[in-house]
Amino acid sequence: MIILIAGSSRTGKTLLAQRLLEKYQYPYLSIDHLKMGLIRSGCTNLKPTDDNPVLTAYLWPIVREMIKTAVENNQNLIVEGCYIPLDWRRDFDERYQPSIRFICLGMTDEYIDAHYEDILRHESEIESRPEVPDCTKERLKTCNRHFINGFRDHGEDVLLISDDYEQTLGTFLEQEAWLDQ
Repeated sequence: MIILIAGSSRTGKTLLAQRLLEKYQYPYLSIDHLKMGLIRSGCTNLKPTDDNPVLTAYLWPIVREMIKTAVENNQNLIVEGCYIPLDWRRDFDERYQPSIRFICLGMTDEYIDAHYEDILRHESEIESRPEVPDCTKERLKTCNRHFINGFRDHGEDVLLISDDYEQTLGTFLEQEAWLDQ
């Protein structure tokens, strides 16, 4: 089983991946770790500050083939990151799609307004992250809307956080039926 977790920065993709690892004992790959490994090793001229479309175009083909290899080897893997293209399904035929589960995490504008300070306070809950000075409420809202609308337009499920973050995530994790879809 492959579990893909997408969404805007600061939505808790890594937290969800960690909780799924703890629950199912599936290993997980952070696409951010792959990105930084390639950048720091000098294997690419990309920079951490490159635009999302540039990073997605470079990273997704590598991640896509890792997913195919895991499916072919009958291995479980959680993959999380914001570099999963909206039309990711086009890259997997009927041999692969039954083994892939997808979820996008998103936060409503109202949630961001009400919990902005909490979002910033918890951004390093699983991994230490440097402060990003341009992480404004409006930027968070814009990025979240991009992922929510984009993935919904492509027929994907979005786990929308609109009230209680922990309760929403907990309820989702209790519903194992989504793994069987």
